[in-house]
Amino acid sequence: MHRRDLIKLSAGAALVAKAAAPHRFFTEAEYQVVDQLTEMIIPADDKSGGAKAARVADYIDARLAEAFLPEDRERWRTGLKPFVDASADQRGALLARIAASEKNPQTAEEHFFAVLKGATIQGYYTSKIGIHDELDYKGNVYQSGDYAGELP
Repeated sequence: MHRRDLIKLSAGAALVAKAAAPHRFFTEAEYQVVDQLTEMIIPADDKSGGAKAARVADYIDARLAEAFLPEDRERWRTGLKPFVDASADQRGALLARIAASEKNPQTAEEHFFAVLKGATIQGYYTSKIGIHDELDYKGNVYQSGDYAGELP
């Protein structure tokens, strides 16, 4: 076998492995739950797409795959377990109950929701949909008129 054949074979195996495992951290069930929960947190509206359109679950999946501390990944696995084991209606009810006590989280579920919500917001507002559609960011443009930061 020639070296070039081995390189081609390795590249093909890498492509197959990537296609077989579309998520870097989450299992398929966990990914579907995160995708649904993030959309519940930031739903689509008339102005912009929601968390699903912004691919927030992909963002969270990539960040967790690259997480330095194993505790960060384990916290997500543990926090997602009640949602993965529940039906879609039960997930909505669980999320509503947890969100109601969001100001003063006491339970592990409530702490997980705070982490989930923070990651959802970060993922959404670093996406094209969040920045350009939601915030109407125009890029670096000349601002005429009074400077908002100028003191009188």
